[in-house]
Amino acid sequence: MKFSWRVALLWTLPALVIGFFFWQGAFATAPADMTKNTASTRMTYGRFLEYLDANRVTSVDFYEGGRTAIVEAVDPSLDNRVQRVRVDLPSSAPELINKLKENNVNFDAHPVRNDGAIWGLLGNLIFPVLLITGLFFLFRRSSNLPGGPGQAMNFGKSKARFSMEAKTGVKFDDVAGIEEAKEELQEVVTFLKQPEKFTAVGARIPKGVLLVGPPGTGKTLLAKAIAGEAGVPFFSISGSEFVEMFVGVGASRVRDLFKKAKDNAPCIIFIDEIDAVGRQRGAGIGGGNDEREQTLNQLLTEMDGFEGNTGIIIIAATNRPDVLDAALLRPGRFDRQVTVDAPDIKGRLEVLQVHARNKKLDPSVSLETIARRTPGFTGADLANLLNEAAILTARRRKEGITLLEIDDAVDRVVAGMEGTPLVDGKSKRLIAYHEIGHAIVGTLLKDHDPVQKVTLIPRGQAQGLTWFTPNEEMGLVTRSQLRARITGALGGRAAEEVIFGRAEVTTGAGNDLQQVTGMARQMVTRFGMSDLGPVSLESQQGEVFLGRDWTTRSEYSDSIASRIDSQIRIIVDECYENAKKIMRDHREVCDRLVDLLIEKETIDGEEFRQIVAEYAEVPDKSQFVPQL
Repeated sequence: MKFSWRVALLWTLPALVIGFFFWQGAFATAPADMTKNTASTRMTYGRFLEYLDANRVTSVDFYEGGRTAIVEAVDPSLDNRVQRVRVDLPSSAPELINKLKENNVNFDAHPVRNDGAIWGLLGNLIFPVLLITGLFFLFRRSSNLPGGPGQAMNFGKSKARFSMEAKTGVKFDDVAGIEEAKEELQEVVTFLKQPEKFTAVGARIPKGVLLVGPPGTGKTLLAKAIAGEAGVPFFSISGSEFVEMFVGVGASRVRDLFKKAKDNAPCIIFIDEIDAVGRQRGAGIGGGNDEREQTLNQLLTEMDGFEGNTGIIIIAATNRPDVLDAALLRPGRFDRQVTVDAPDIKGRLEVLQVHARNKKLDPSVSLETIARRTPGFTGADLANLLNEAAILTARRRKEGITLLEIDDAVDRVVAGMEGTPLVDGKSKRLIAYHEIGHAIVGTLLKDHDPVQKVTLIPRGQAQGLTWFTPNEEMGLVTRSQLRARITGALGGRAAEEVIFGRAEVTTGAGNDLQQVTGMARQMVTRFGMSDLGPVSLESQQGEVFLGRDWTTRSEYSDSIASRIDSQIRIIVDECYENAKKIMRDHREVCDRLVDLLIEKETIDGEEFRQIVAEYAEVPDKSQFVPQL
């Protein structure tokens, strides 16, 4: 348990105060001489007078203002030995002194020490002193915490992490799969290390580099590699750290950041998620966020304003370049925009080789096979894939990661956790026909992606899955390929209707129908692949950006909207009829594959094609297989 000064003080201060007052109450009224004001026995005042009349009292000492006396008397019951006894005197006994004088008894009066006033004064002083001291330590402790009261004067200071020589542990050799982006940024590092190489031919150092790409592609990893390679002072900050609830704080932090950077030039400033502060100005109902706009204005001025910032390179990262202000993207501020996209098959192989360095792989595992099976995966996805495979290997108590763990990890990353297999029955057979319908239609259509695997093992919300291997190398998609994908997506519903009848179709095709409708609509409105002709009727931007597109008018009339709906229905109906025809023509192989799928629960794509080839001619789809 971590020790906390604040908790200790909160418990210690009350204990000290309470203990002090107990101590004060015990000793404030103590007499002057505690050694003399003690007696082992007590004597009543009447008996004391009898002893006095019998001349047995030898001495008397008065204490507490005459209220108590310590008497030395000869006790006949103790063989006339002198005994010290305590006597409580009445408040009014004026004749006692005269009797003592008459009997020649030695007496003395001891004055009362006025300790109560002193202890009372000290008690009144010590509590405020202890309280002030405790508060001092509390404020001193909290002043070192972020947002503590001691930080009140530091609101306008930059929160950027600063490293004179950043030791991130990441070099360019640790970044794979994004060679074009690495080349652009290696040039920036060379600018910093050997500026004369460029200035000799009149080249100037770029002021800013904007890394653009989807999440997980390695933008922040590239920034770490630059910090590790450059060997110059490095500032790193997130865009959200500029903006606070206090007006003017963001702009003040920008000024402070660039002031520190100028003092340490040449240096690098890395701003992650710059879209948090660099959104388009005026983009909001009611005037937008003035504090964010002030921060952006200050950032624009510092990057390329009246005063230069020679020797400072700003590297920013975002996955939303569409919302950034145009003034931020112009040359002179961000001279370069580097796209960091998902890697191709060669890049994925390089990423897998990097992340497999500390993994114990079985000799049978081929990283090339994994790279072919993971189209669209980013670097973060591939790292997570190998980590999930390693976890599965440890759970199954194996010595090395095999292809089985890799396959299960891919399914887990893409589709979710594995569920409980269905019990053999009508529901399981219906799902099997649905998935076999997708696979048969996709296999027999020439322009469809090849089948990779068919399974009845539930994952996520899906009760069964059919995997296809898309050809990522083809940047363009033809009209026949789009229609083949629509037909393949409708294969599951077509199998349900052909085998069980229209009354027995299920809701399992809900997600398929959404994809079908989306693809058909894009064919009509964006790609000009319908009877409406080669016209684009809808923009690619699907969501409204407030302040810029809020008042965008419709791009077509109501009559054109009706024709669009009609064309979408025609495309979907034609593809659906084609899918049902394929299922009716190949009912025999469909039944065999369903029985096999129910028995094995998973059929590999190669085995699936071999069985289909026994009943029909399978088109050659070698153009879909990605090559290294």
